[in-house]
Amino acid sequence: MNFDLNNLVRENVKTMKPYSSARDEFKDFDVAQMIFLDANENPYQSGVNRYPDPQQSSVKAVLSKQRNLQTNQILLGNGSDEVLDLLFRAFCEPNVDNVITLPPTYGMYGVLANINAVANREVLLSTDFQPEIDAILDAVDDNTKMIFLCSPNNPTGNTFSDESVVTLLQNFKGLIVIDEAYIDFSQKQSWLNELDEYPNLIITQTLSKAYGLAGIRLGICYASAAVIGVLNKIKPPYNVNELTQKRALERLADKENIQLEIDSIITQREDLLKVLQEVKFVSIIYPTEANFVLIKVDDASKRYNELIAKGIVIRNRTTQALCENTLRLTIGTAEENKKLMEALLAIS
Repeated sequence: MNFDLNNLVRENVKTMKPYSSARDEFKDFDVAQMIFLDANENPYQSGVNRYPDPQQSSVKAVLSKQRNLQTNQILLGNGSDEVLDLLFRAFCEPNVDNVITLPPTYGMYGVLANINAVANREVLLSTDFQPEIDAILDAVDDNTKMIFLCSPNNPTGNTFSDESVVTLLQNFKGLIVIDEAYIDFSQKQSWLNELDEYPNLIITQTLSKAYGLAGIRLGICYASAAVIGVLNKIKPPYNVNELTQKRALERLADKENIQLEIDSIITQREDLLKVLQEVKFVSIIYPTEANFVLIKVDDASKRYNELIAKGIVIRNRTTQALCENTLRLTIGTAEENKKLMEALLAIS
């Protein structure tokens, strides 16, 4: 397959000159010795009176080392949603181009397509929640710019087969975006190791799930230096604030506790799966490699309300494609998981 990124970039993005912030203009100097009178900031120290590093260099340096990638292969965003939005704005011409999504899947792909006036061609997953490769490739035309794969998938919890992903990477001339928000809970390896093999591969990750930092909103995009270069042209100059960068650095350094939490969540997931087999109103327990479990029940709305009455909030996914009468249960702490399991058995 002949992949040419230049054919995918919007014409206005190709010719635009990115905004140059005050902090982009002195990179070769000793910052500690500089007097900053360039950005109209309040000079009195509060810890956040200065604008943050627009390229988040310290965070990228840590991620680069941990992921064995170059810093120019990393883009950080205000949550993964900003990263995904940047992809639409860089590569999809409004009212002309289209993308392909695979329901049931993360709803923001469709929302962002709509916001950016990009057609969203939905190709349903199979009944075992795997990509229908022939149907996906049949849906592709000259204006199809991206295909979104969420693996492990939300809300189903399963991962997609390697064969399916490789087939798409090798046969689609656009961008394959693999959303790995839940990869830390899976036994499968990240597709990060394949970035150099496939120039059309883009991977998004987040610190919201396994890293426990949903509140700071930090999303990550890994791709070729060429793709990241395009995204850097259009990203807001200070899209990741100073407090987020500092908190991310602290958490990324705490690898031991992060792994302990991941291990605990996986253990609690397995405990829940065992108990779910005893719950009479559960008809299907779908395989999961995420920090949640999707189950099919007799009456999703009824069971949802019964759990709400017991003070337990879950997600009713019954309106999603292929998900009639399903509930999504997030894995909590051992104490929370115990209360959930007791509630499930009590109302069965």
